[in-house]
Amino acid sequence: MHAAYKVLAFLIVALVAVQAAAHAWASSGLVRYLAQGGTIDFESTEAPPVPEFLGLMIHGMNGMFVIPAVAIGFLILALLTKSSHAIIWAGAVGGLVALQVTFGLLGHETSAFALLHGLNAIVLAGTALAAGILAFRTTGVAATSRAPAAARVA
Repeated sequence: MHAAYKVLAFLIVALVAVQAAAHAWASSGLVRYLAQGGTIDFESTEAPPVPEFLGLMIHGMNGMFVIPAVAIGFLILALLTKSSHAIIWAGAVGGLVALQVTFGLLGHETSAFALLHGLNAIVLAGTALAAGILAFRTTGVAATSRAPAAARVA
């Protein structure tokens, strides 16, 4: 179960990287389109004729559905491990994911929230990375208590 916990933690880190890459790809394409004289009609229901616009769709679907689902699974798995450290780390990741979705939605109306959305993404990735690395580390005392009995006799 510990291996699955680590896989989900690192999967969240990878998914946050996908978020950043997809948004950067879309932004680059949209800026190039606008710089070449293209226009965007925000009243239109059609996407602009920019192939990179797909990056915004990937960013939206991944951020609204995939990452929250993985974060919920991560928290459930942490609860099943019964490790207090794993639960704390997974709870922190879950809280940051909820905050990330909130900042992302509010960022459409207020650009300060979009700024916080970007900053929180870095904190989220770092926290998920730390969760995968640190949640099941043991102290020196606990590690030696699991050594074979012959090794403990000195």
